[in-house]
Amino acid sequence: MSNPYASAGELAAAIKQKQVSSVELLDMYIDRVERYDPQVNAVVVRDFARAREAARAADEALAAGTDLGPLHGVPMTIKEAYNIAGLPTTWGIPEFKDNIADSDADSVQRLKQAGAVFFGKTNVPFSLADFQSFNDIYGTTNNPWDLSLTPGGSSGGSSAALAAGLTALEAGSDIGGSIRNPAHFCGVYGHKPTWGVVSDAGHSMPGQLEPADIAVVGPMARSAEDLALSMDIVAGPGPATARGWRLELPPAQQQRLGEFRVAVMQTHELAPVSNEMADRVQQVADTLARLGATVSDTARPQIDFNHSFDVYSSLLWGVMTAGMPEEEKAANRELVKQLPPDAGFSGDVARYSVQEHSQWLANSNQRFHLRAAWTEFFQDWDILLCPQMATDAFAHDHGDYMGRTLKVDNEIQDYFQQIFWAGTITVAHLPSTVFPTGPSKAGLPIGLQAVGAEFNDYTTINFARLLADEIGGFVPPPAFP
Repeated sequence: MSNPYASAGELAAAIKQKQVSSVELLDMYIDRVERYDPQVNAVVVRDFARAREAARAADEALAAGTDLGPLHGVPMTIKEAYNIAGLPTTWGIPEFKDNIADSDADSVQRLKQAGAVFFGKTNVPFSLADFQSFNDIYGTTNNPWDLSLTPGGSSGGSSAALAAGLTALEAGSDIGGSIRNPAHFCGVYGHKPTWGVVSDAGHSMPGQLEPADIAVVGPMARSAEDLALSMDIVAGPGPATARGWRLELPPAQQQRLGEFRVAVMQTHELAPVSNEMADRVQQVADTLARLGATVSDTARPQIDFNHSFDVYSSLLWGVMTAGMPEEEKAANRELVKQLPPDAGFSGDVARYSVQEHSQWLANSNQRFHLRAAWTEFFQDWDILLCPQMATDAFAHDHGDYMGRTLKVDNEIQDYFQQIFWAGTITVAHLPSTVFPTGPSKAGLPIGLQAVGAEFNDYTTINFARLLADEIGGFVPPPAFP
């Protein structure tokens, strides 16, 4: 088998059945990277020589009768923010361009132990803080569906590499949609796990040891089956907690789409989506209803979404500014002082970054009230179906960070208003699987979120898997056969 778009599970099976070798698959992906990546600029750190050694070792192990695991010999890449010993981890920050990791991140270790062969790392935005993926170290990553458009961020290199058939499997990270937004823009699958169920050790800026609050790491792939496979491998306690607890995520219960209870949110006044996005949510909801699912477009958790988003913004900007150099923090404080009282959404968000710690703690407490409300909501519902972002992929915009805007049905929205759809889910620690639903009128992918109760990660992934049988799944972009 030499299909670059085959699932990681299918490739592992082909290797074990000796239909293809790990070295042959690796050479295929390296050839595609060398041929196609100059256009896309996704695989920005390359480790081909060590990967060939690992692939040869995988083939030799198989010849000796040793099964290395569910990803035996499967070539893959991973987001640049994860540590791989001997490779740079910069987060797109020029000051870290010479930072070479001396050990592997937990997820990398676990994927290697499952047999994966790493041959590169994929691009990110500066400090992982954008809906796009460009920085002064590695340059700009383009969307394989249209090179003039962004692939999303911050796991934009991950989604672009998957969409262009440059890798078999990927992993990203997410605090504000950084797995989900790129999956939507590039037509692939991405899973934001329940907070804390996948160790993020080794996915951090130099000097940081504590887990990032509300941020997660998780799988990206071209199929829901690969998301589940990857979660089987990477989920579990980190090194600091492994002696004291074990993770047992509940398995998916539903066998058919008709068994699901689905609440539907097409749009919201705090971040209105395009008519096309809202219509796509409704189309999927209609499909579910036709198949016998219980569907409601009025069921909502008992929360104030505006308050929820304020709480999220406080936690988000606390995390985002914590790792800033002191001079950047000082500059940020000066920026906030200069903002007029009516500066709008961007001003409100920026102000959160300089809150006193006591205010942050108060908002952190509110997060637990939100979690409780969502837990109650998911007693009656299995899935919340909603958009991931207001539009499909947009044109590259490297302009003033806080001054950017996005046009939604000819209405101008604040750029960071788009984070509502990701943040509403993130603040409550909920799992969310983004899945492709087919093209927009412009021929670009549209992905939607399937959100579930805390720890019901396999429920949202299984929902996406079953839905692919009805509406289709990943489709390769035409320019990358």
